[in-house]
Amino acid sequence: MISMTTPPANPLAANSLFARLDSAERILVAGAGGGFDIYAGLPVALSLLHQGKDVRLANLSFSALEGLPLDAWLAPDVAVITPETSLHQPYFPERTLAQWLELHHYPSTVHAFARVGVQPLRAAYRALIERYDIDAVVLVDGGTDILMRGDESGLGTPEEDLTSVAALAGIDGPERLVVSIGFGIDAYHGVSHGLVLENIAALERDGACLGAFSVSRTTREGALFLDAVTHAQKHTPDHPSIVNGSIAAAVQGAFGDVQFTSRTRGSELFINPLMSLCFAFELEGLARNCLYLDRIEHTYLMRQVSSAIEVFREEIRQRPPRRIPH
Repeated sequence: MISMTTPPANPLAANSLFARLDSAERILVAGAGGGFDIYAGLPVALSLLHQGKDVRLANLSFSALEGLPLDAWLAPDVAVITPETSLHQPYFPERTLAQWLELHHYPSTVHAFARVGVQPLRAAYRALIERYDIDAVVLVDGGTDILMRGDESGLGTPEEDLTSVAALAGIDGPERLVVSIGFGIDAYHGVSHGLVLENIAALERDGACLGAFSVSRTTREGALFLDAVTHAQKHTPDHPSIVNGSIAAAVQGAFGDVQFTSRTRGSELFINPLMSLCFAFELEGLARNCLYLDRIEHTYLMRQVSSAIEVFREEIRQRPPRRIPH
């Protein structure tokens, strides 16, 4: 029997994520895992903007930021990307998003973090937080590998996600929350979503889970997210986002093996309504439940993060995949 000694803080009708951000005035929404992850944060970011919040956007970047001019850098390892930023490469999600934002008359700056280890990324986050006097950070992962503890049979691609978590875990002051959207997408990278559910249950017991809500195309934010993904696919035709394409397909009601890019040719997709769910967590609790976060704390390069995780994996007993029996 489950007992409850303290009554819940929020009524059922309230969304716990936005309730936690209600008193925040200046909010940073950041993509945790690189690539197009910041697009997965658009529904939350746009909702906060529509509430009158001062919202800044950032993304751990896979783009070749070293090609940017000196005046593009806000601080070491964090660049300011605008619609006018020089297109020095075909793959530049931050610039593509900045152009979409301008097209829809939203603030059109997207900050790009270099793909570095925990220590320099933390310094870059601190610089951004101090520059804009940020009082809340929402870290967003397109997918679920940010929820992996480290002892699962498959971790997906956790390096960038958990580097972002570790960087923010060491910064006191602002409210720090995590959103994961795209349940099921990381199965392609070996993630057992039965274990994802087990981890979410553990985070619930730990008091770190803030519940879930779905992105609906009937909402203003949902419709804008779909438009942004379509725009990105058009402007990055050779490397469209599989993650956001899958989420967008789910938001539109697609189901099953829905192929929307040649990048997934030969793979069987399982687009389904669970991909449109946003799971929200306290970042501190998520960090506390990661078993190897201390191993990557003093890293400066992403390859050091990868090596530390690899060594950790050799030392522990892995949990086998867990089948969802439905």
